Amino acid sequence: MGAFLGVGLIAFCQADFLPKIENVFLIGSFGASSVLVYGAIQSPLAQPRNLIGGHVVSALIGVTVYKIFPDIVWLTAPLAVAFSIIAMQFTKTLHPPGGATALLAVTGTEKIKSLGYMYAFSPVLTGVSILLLVALVFNNLTKHRSYPTNSKLTRFFKRKSWQ
Repeated sequence: MGAFLGVGLIAFCQADFLPKIENVFLIGSFGASSVLVYGAIQSPLAQPRNLIGGHVVSALIGVTVYKIFPDIVWLTAPLAVAFSIIAMQFTKTLHPPGGATALLAVTGTEKIKSLGYMYAFSPVLTGVSILLLVALVFNNLTKHRSYPTNSKLTRFFKRKSWQ
């Protein structure tokens, strides 16, 4: 249900608010993130810092690599993924779908490439923010699920007045 709602909201925004030629709001790596934030909520890789930081850091890396080496896909694709892994490890934001976000920055459509650094903010930051907000609500609806792990947000959502 959480994945349906999270991805559904992003798809709704894309379908109803953006012209058809602008359909870049729903990127493939959001599907992989949904598996983590709705299905493996206890994983360190699924926590909010990792979800948001991993995608945004990787998007910035991917765009930077593309700007330095445009149209050399045999070089940009592996560099974007490898550098995004290093950057995520350095910033403690490792989130596997971030590698796909970096890869999309260098192999995506011309519309994605033309966004430049805006790609990191929309669709990436906007989309993962939607996924996170839905995960915070959905994963804390019952006492059997708690997301994120060990945080003030979890305690906030687990207050008795909410249940």
